[in-house]
Amino acid sequence: MTTASYQQFCPVAMAAEILCTRWTIVVLREMFAGSSRFNELRRGVPRMSPALLSRRLKELEAAGVVAREVSTSDPAVFEYQLTEAGRELGPLVEAFGIWGQRRIESDLSLAHLDADLLMWDMRRGLNITPMPTRRSVVEFVYPKQPAAQRRYWLVVDPGTGVDLCKIDPGFEVDLYVTVDLRTMTAIWMGLDTVRAAIASQRMVLTGDRQLATSMQAWLGLSPFAKERKLAS
Repeated sequence: MTTASYQQFCPVAMAAEILCTRWTIVVLREMFAGSSRFNELRRGVPRMSPALLSRRLKELEAAGVVAREVSTSDPAVFEYQLTEAGRELGPLVEAFGIWGQRRIESDLSLAHLDADLLMWDMRRGLNITPMPTRRSVVEFVYPKQPAAQRRYWLVVDPGTGVDLCKIDPGFEVDLYVTVDLRTMTAIWMGLDTVRAAIASQRMVLTGDRQLATSMQAWLGLSPFAKERKLAS
């Protein structure tokens, strides 16, 4: 439990002492999304310092929400797993996302753009079913972004899954996606569509026709994209 306290016996106040510290709910969001290793969690919270992430994980472990365990696939690596108490928080974390999608104005959400986070979210949400049964490489180009956040490669292999690269993996690119970061983020959040972005020339697709025409289907949107926006 954190050192700050509301000094109230109310269960809401007691739970808030654990869950309402900065970044805690976002870290839990990452764990519910499937991240379990420290470096995976860092990619999901790129603006959070490693030291603070380590501290929050220790606090959640002390609260019985998270357990630190040796990986079953690599004994040299530790993983963070949600305990039974942690898994009970699933509906709460989901409710945060649903409320935010419905009630936060689109312009406010899209004022906080982050290419690294967007591409990480897209990687794990990708739907490979509409994609070719061979390896496919999709390069995303954000022309107006700084050099370090301008190019990303999604390597989709039916046998090994989806990999995200920030350095050219050396494979032939099947589809180039040139788009501004705001548009791509809006599409992923369900606030825009691939078709509308292409029609307005905010997105240009070059390469494999099958990948281009099925992009909206394989993109894999935010889990909250289906929620109807109620804020203007």
